[in-house]
Amino acid sequence: MTLTPAPGGFDEFEMRRILEEACAKAGLDSRDARLLRGHTNAVLLLEEEQVVVKIARKGTDVKNVERTVTLVRWLIDEGFPTVPLHPCDQPLVIDGHAVTFWTYLPQPERAVAAGQLAGPLKMLHSLPPPPIEVAPHDNIRAIRRSLAATTCLPITAIRYMEDEADRLEEQLREVRFELTAGLIQGDPQHRNALHTPEGSAVLCDWDTIACGRPEWDLVTIEVHCRRFGYGQAHYRDFADAYGWDIRESFNYAVLRDIRELRMIATNARKVRHAPDSLREIQRRVDGLRKRDGQLLWNIL
Repeated sequence: MTLTPAPGGFDEFEMRRILEEACAKAGLDSRDARLLRGHTNAVLLLEEEQVVVKIARKGTDVKNVERTVTLVRWLIDEGFPTVPLHPCDQPLVIDGHAVTFWTYLPQPERAVAAGQLAGPLKMLHSLPPPPIEVAPHDNIRAIRRSLAATTCLPITAIRYMEDEADRLEEQLREVRFELTAGLIQGDPQHRNALHTPEGSAVLCDWDTIACGRPEWDLVTIEVHCRRFGYGQAHYRDFADAYGWDIRESFNYAVLRDIRELRMIATNARKVRHAPDSLREIQRRVDGLRKRDGQLLWNIL
């Protein structure tokens, strides 16, 4: 098993040990583990078991992972289309690090289309309150927290983004949301959804689930379609299926700019664990300064 460079803030030896201990406790064989994703959490596939193991990023509060598992179990009970949890006690905690287990859904080469996300998101936005408290969605606070922890960018770039956060926070006070507050996914996008064998799509990656305004989910889809090269047809399909186009909202520009700033700030904070992403972050900041809303971003 090759795990270099190790994701999630762990060195290779530490992550391998956590993986092996967690799988042993869950009664799973980890010898053929293969890395699937690693920019945020360490996500690995146990080929023989057909189980995905997710090791939360180093420093993640275990209580947050416990809350996510509870919420996903509730979503499943509500009949919501989410990737299933593997049937075992979880999360498992190894030396303070939370590990979760999920059913593996084999994926075709193509990404989930934006239009396929509309039905699940609309259902999520219509669900009753969950049985446990969910954190409020707060983009500005998240931006400030990420910038405070960013060490890879020149101070002038960080100050510029701090000033942008100040400007946008002031504008946000004037926003009058049109949709009813409730559960939101927080980061819905093509890569946070999976194809099912039946040809539909389910949502996954619930670390960002929150209580907030559905507009934040809708503008996230629009940003991903525009910035990552999926194209306007992808977004039109989504808006038609959902029944609401965020671009027609008077608040669109403010929400768009806040969402994009958060995406840049979040990735800037993670550069120390993914140094190859620095050039792309700098490129995005330059585009932000130029107000280039059509600059295509590379996926990190």
